[in-house]
Amino acid sequence: MSEGKERQVKVGKVRNFHAGMGLCVIELSEPLQIGDEITIKGTDTDFKQKIESMQIDKEDIESAEAGKVIGLKVKDKVSPGDIVYKIE
Repeated sequence: MSEGKERQVKVGKVRNFHAGMGLCVIELSEPLQIGDEITIKGTDTDFKQKIESMQIDKEDIESAEAGKVIGLKVKDKVSPGDIVYKIE
């Protein structure tokens, strides 16, 4: 891959957002793990961040597979329906 070119792969969709905790609920269509860099895009959303922690049913996890619903701490507001992409 040439420098400066990043590939974005759709990995899920935001189901819910809890503003007080800065936590969003994401339904995954592809695997995701701690350390992955993601971007979340929507009508009013467009930011990148590195995944530092994830949870399933309030239990910390290192990775999650497609089909799982995870909780993810986010640095900015997101909205239900926003798309989550992994940056490769």
